[in-house]
Amino acid sequence: MFKGKGPSGFGYGSSAEDVTNGLDLAGRTILLTGSNSGIGNETLRVLAKRGSHVIAAARTVQKAQAACDAVVGETTAVACELSEPASVRACAAEVIALGRPLDAIICNAGIMALPKLNQQHGYEAQFFTNHIGHFILVTSLLDSLADKGRVVVVSSSAHNNAPPEGIQFDNLSGDREYSPWANYGQSKLANVLFANELAKRLAGTGKTANSLHPGVIHTNLSRSMNPIARAALSIGAPLVLKSVGEGAATQCYLAVNPSVEGISGKYFADCNESRPSSHGRDEAMAAKLWEVSEQIAAEVTA
Repeated sequence: MFKGKGPSGFGYGSSAEDVTNGLDLAGRTILLTGSNSGIGNETLRVLAKRGSHVIAAARTVQKAQAACDAVVGETTAVACELSEPASVRACAAEVIALGRPLDAIICNAGIMALPKLNQQHGYEAQFFTNHIGHFILVTSLLDSLADKGRVVVVSSSAHNNAPPEGIQFDNLSGDREYSPWANYGQSKLANVLFANELAKRLAGTGKTANSLHPGVIHTNLSRSMNPIARAALSIGAPLVLKSVGEGAATQCYLAVNPSVEGISGKYFADCNESRPSSHGRDEAMAAKLWEVSEQIAAEVTA
């Protein structure tokens, strides 16, 4: 919590304002999911303030528009319900129709620690929403990514809490066993592996993909937690949690800071390169996840 700055010149206490200070982002277009609350909302505010055109996605266009109306800068509101493939495809089509190359896609939205097993299209909801939804969105927009475009995937240190075998390919429905935190960890591990495999596939193009841990922030993401866990989080907030501005720093850093240009396939925390779990470095698991994700995407959008 009291860490200093790292090699990047930024660290635990750096904010989204700090990491974008002095940058003129005029002419850049950035797609952001989960723009209406928490660190997504702060990311929207700061990137729009610095001059970028932010395509702000939320579950409904009304929520996205309300977020856009509350900030200063050029914005476009779009609906993107990540748990519904039709909504994700419609969002991608709307973005493509704008005809603007994407300088960054920030996969920020997510759900966390659902107390009971919830399924979407036959798959455990956290895995489907946090990973498959973003997988469909990003892969649908790869042709719209600018020459040096960046894909930024918000993961979490919670990926360390994934099941012992990593991705449970034989239990993606959650029917065999379900744990709120282990399944959340699995979805966050999937985020890391997705960014790693995408980076490999983008190699040589100038386009990049990285994942990150934003820190622990008391935001609306905790809405699904049971009341006892949520209360405990609130009690400890002043001591252990980042502010929303600090929580948004790393994704803003990866999306627009010049020092990250060309860096790909890495995992960051506190605006510096970090080391994911052994599963998060498993190239075979990443390749298998991509293959399975393609199959799921084809299945649910058929």
